[in-house]
Amino acid sequence: MKALPAAAAVLLTLMGTAQAQTRPPIPAVSHLAVYATDLAKAEAFYVGQLGAVKLPDPEDPAGVRFYFSPTQFVEVLPLPAGYASINRLVHAAFATPDAEGMRRYLAAKGVTVPAAVMKGSDGSAWFDVSDPEGTPVRFVQGPAKLPDVPRNPLSSRVMHVGFIIHNRANQDKFYKDILGFRPYWEGGMSDDKASWVSIQVPDGRDWLEYMIVGTPDTLGIPEGMSQATLGIFNHFALGVPDTRVAYTTLWNGARLDGQKEVPKIGRDAKWQLNLYDPDGTRAELMEFHAIGKPCCSPFKAEDPTP
Repeated sequence: MKALPAAAAVLLTLMGTAQAQTRPPIPAVSHLAVYATDLAKAEAFYVGQLGAVKLPDPEDPAGVRFYFSPTQFVEVLPLPAGYASINRLVHAAFATPDAEGMRRYLAAKGVTVPAAVMKGSDGSAWFDVSDPEGTPVRFVQGPAKLPDVPRNPLSSRVMHVGFIIHNRANQDKFYKDILGFRPYWEGGMSDDKASWVSIQVPDGRDWLEYMIVGTPDTLGIPEGMSQATLGIFNHFALGVPDTRVAYTTLWNGARLDGQKEVPKIGRDAKWQLNLYDPDGTRAELMEFHAIGKPCCSPFKAEDPTP
């Protein structure tokens, strides 16, 4: 067998490298994982109030999943023994059809990755990395056979997840420059300061919301922040066509025990309703479309759809 000419060998090597560095698609949010001090109380919230379907957790037998659709859920894990932090966020997760390809892609970009993907009991595959501020991020390749989850009359769409950050520029190097997330909307309590920055997944319309706190030179939970406030920041959102109809459904079904908020219009000009699990993690029911002009900046990409 003849050896390849040097030029051809170099070309094939370059082609292989380019192929290895192609990012697999990221079409959607997969899930948010949180800790719970009482799994029975968590179930009363996620099933009884939000209408999710409880199923075993193929990634961690100690946990459970509360599904809103066959591909999106909240993963709830028992609070570890001796755990002292007020943080209930375990990780945020995004879907990809090729977990191993994503692992290789991130490694080629200089991101620290595990040696191999993990395998779930349902045939799914996943791996975890840390973003520039240390928040765990999971990339999940779903199983070939999805669970049987009927349509949830309240919401079947986890539309976005959000968590605290401090340094937007550093986070952008990971989420935008490496992963390809795209601007969607940004705003805050004042028109001249962006405290909430939404960036859409590169191959879909779900988004990640930066909840900017502290100063860019800090990390972690700001001193003096309460667990309740942290749970407002570290959250997930369910898309609904009409928040007031959703609230009526909850009201008529006696599914608002312990909840104090009512529908309101957010600074992004979308109707929303905030509900809270027993450990304070916020579940935001949010309409897909704004009713008018938002504060602070225009929308820069198309809205999600049901």
